[in-house]
Amino acid sequence: MPPDAVLVASVVGAFGVRGEVRVRPFSADPQALFSSRRWFLDAPGEGVAPAAARRCAIGYPRRVRVRAAREHGDDIVARFDDVDDRDAAQAFAGAQVYVPRASFPTPAADEFYWVDLIGLAVVNREGVALGRVEGLLETGPHCVLRLDTRERDGSEVMIPFVGAYVDRVDLAARTLHVDWTAGD
Repeated sequence: MPPDAVLVASVVGAFGVRGEVRVRPFSADPQALFSSRRWFLDAPGEGVAPAAARRCAIGYPRRVRVRAAREHGDDIVARFDDVDDRDAAQAFAGAQVYVPRASFPTPAADEFYWVDLIGLAVVNREGVALGRVEGLLETGPHCVLRLDTRERDGSEVMIPFVGAYVDRVDLAARTLHVDWTAGD
């Protein structure tokens, strides 16, 4: 597993009888899956003990070479090298799919991947540390930053990720600057 691996999807199961797998991406825009021909699979997630999963026939973690991938509704259908029948494809069911961060398409100047925002320190215009980005919520028209504020007061803070509130994202300094007060 590469050090910059990012969890992007999970394998739902086999698709058809020729060895294809159905993959459920965690993003509405799964370009990271299409931009890399190397995927890294790890043991199934919730509900399966990792030690038990690692004893299965295919072995985890495992690097697979993606021969082809296409969209199919909300999912992706992929074909791996050396997987040529339904039973072999079904053996991957539940596996977590990782892609190297270096394989992600370059975002536009004003776009950011969620994985790059999570963990950033959030500071307002007065220099007050509001917390760290714990996650984001997709609300339709825009995303909302969820802050971990345990260091400050433990309350939940949510800030819309829009230009009216976000002044600057400094990935190099791991800081997000906002127009927001501690009591908002």
